[in-house]
Amino acid sequence: IHQDIFEALEHLPDKFVDLVFVDPPYNLNKTFNLTSFKAMESEKYEEWLDSWVQKIIRLLKPTASVYICGDWKSSGAIFNVAKKYFQIQNRITFEREKGRGAKSNWKNCSEDIWFCTLSDDYHFDVEAVKMKRKVIAPYKDENGKPKDWEDNGDGKYRITHPSNVWTDITIPFWSMPENTDHPTQKPEKLVAKILLASSKPNDVVFDPFLGSGTTSVVAQKLGRKYVGIDIDELYCCLAEKRLENARQDKTVQGYSDGVFWERNTLNEQTNGNGKKHKVELAENLFSNKLV
Repeated sequence: IHQDIFEALEHLPDKFVDLVFVDPPYNLNKTFNLTSFKAMESEKYEEWLDSWVQKIIRLLKPTASVYICGDWKSSGAIFNVAKKYFQIQNRITFEREKGRGAKSNWKNCSEDIWFCTLSDDYHFDVEAVKMKRKVIAPYKDENGKPKDWEDNGDGKYRITHPSNVWTDITIPFWSMPENTDHPTQKPEKLVAKILLASSKPNDVVFDPFLGSGTTSVVAQKLGRKYVGIDIDELYCCLAEKRLENARQDKTVQGYSDGVFWERNTLNEQTNGNGKKHKVELAENLFSNKLV
């Protein structure tokens, strides 16, 4: 929906949304193509958050979940507003991997995502978001068999339950297929975790600050329905183009075989067998084939 959030919300029906993912402008001076957001006093930013959060409530089913992104400056205001309307279940912190250096402060390379629900009755599927991690100390039982890990011939891995600290997220950069010119684009992998954990196939996912369309794209790839709003026409067109591509390519980088992988494991992910892929890669290099 190409429209201002406050205008668009008035035309949406009651109680139709199962999951909300919100990545609002943080309390920073930021330009988004033809629109800009100016930093405010903390109290004013909190009032701005409250002005649209309260309008979203009527759209939610009683079992709905809400995820709201923020940085260290905006996170406190998000918490204050969220606790007025929702039950706060957790705060996820994800490592951005890259961040600007600072000579007089710690490098800022993390962001928060507040996980909220409308009630105690909500959907959460921890089995759908398990992590596959390399094993540093591969212990064996008394019979010499792997203890809580597996060896696929190209490394030792353990399937683990996710925590609220995510260190496997890669912010889209120029060589990644999902990368766009949007200045605050969230990775498809990050959104996929949230959609798989807190929604079911055919559920409705809503993003009131859609940007370049990542939430809708991931929803389509994972078999969810979606509604998104953005005020910028260019980003809406970009979202439509990405959705068109997603109808052909359902992959989410960092997610395969029903699990999420650590960073820098692309070779291992490709065929579900890292050794096989590396052999194929070498053969193609020697035969001058493009992989």
